[in-house]
Amino acid sequence: MQTLIRAVELMGRRTTALVAIAALTTAATFVLRSAGASSVAVFVVAAVALACLASVVGAGTDQIGHRLGPGATGVLQSALGNLPELFISLFALQAGLIVVVKTALVGSILANSLLVLGLAFFLGGLRHGTQRYSGHQTRGIATLLVLAVAAMLIPTLATAPGAPDEGHARDLSVICALVLLVVFVGSIPFSIRGESADVGLETTTDRPWPLRLAIANLAIAAVLAAFVADWFIEALRPAMATLSISEEFAGLVIVAIAGNAVENVVGVQMALRNKADLAISLIQNSSLQVALALTPALVIASFFIGAEPMTLVLTPLLVASLGMAAILGALVVVDGESNWLEGLALMGLYVIIAASVWWGHPVAI
Repeated sequence: MQTLIRAVELMGRRTTALVAIAALTTAATFVLRSAGASSVAVFVVAAVALACLASVVGAGTDQIGHRLGPGATGVLQSALGNLPELFISLFALQAGLIVVVKTALVGSILANSLLVLGLAFFLGGLRHGTQRYSGHQTRGIATLLVLAVAAMLIPTLATAPGAPDEGHARDLSVICALVLLVVFVGSIPFSIRGESADVGLETTTDRPWPLRLAIANLAIAAVLAAFVADWFIEALRPAMATLSISEEFAGLVIVAIAGNAVENVVGVQMALRNKADLAISLIQNSSLQVALALTPALVIASFFIGAEPMTLVLTPLLVASLGMAAILGALVVVDGESNWLEGLALMGLYVIIAASVWWGHPVAI
């Protein structure tokens, strides 16, 4: 009991309240699911629980960021932040929702590169004016993201009707997945070295937490997010059928945003605190890890779970959207500064892309 009281004192009122809300919404999701409540209710409460758990992860990451530089903290935060999406995608593959998984992966990159980055620029710019950050690190990550997205698009172009690799989408997708994973391993030291570890980051509490408390905070929140992700995807199909939402919209927008709740919350929080380096590191690393690690890992995993393997072949709209997001994301960070107007433009493009997939095939029960 004394240990618990001590932890509450160290975390402060705000973080303790977030932990309490996250626990309550997680428990509420479990109770609603067990009681046979409406799938829409379970779906909505699970999404709220994921967002609350994201805030808890953000608090722990902020504390670790007090000891590390933005580069290393961004890699750690992005890795933990993508765990819910990994679990959501695995459960969706088992359920046969390949279209949802594929569009959710694309949607994750779009959401981070356009919506979240735009929201961080917009709110940070309104509060602090023009924000400046390390152009060297952001340019490196943005360039690598463009290259990763280009590799993801090759299977679509090479296996189109009349193309030289027509009929070999699965084989080419596996080759691309393996290459992307190798590049991902090589990108980790690059991202960590992007900023020196002696770059101090302010904490949101009066005193820094012990390292054990910060790690426990991150680990427990990540585990709970995995369970909530399972319940979330379980309610997805009936909820989307009830709401008459297409598979494309469900994956590209709803599942992508819910699965990236950690980056959605934490990246914007860092921008509001005028920690532009950490904010952009979190957001860009998240997109990069989706392209280099999460997507190829799911391509390979799909051969072992689910009824049908997933390939990297995309629709023309998704190909164009991915390309635009990667290129624009690189262009807006190349000068090392941001403002609210750039953020507004990025968010506007995301809304247009999201609207373009509203109409489509409804999710079947």
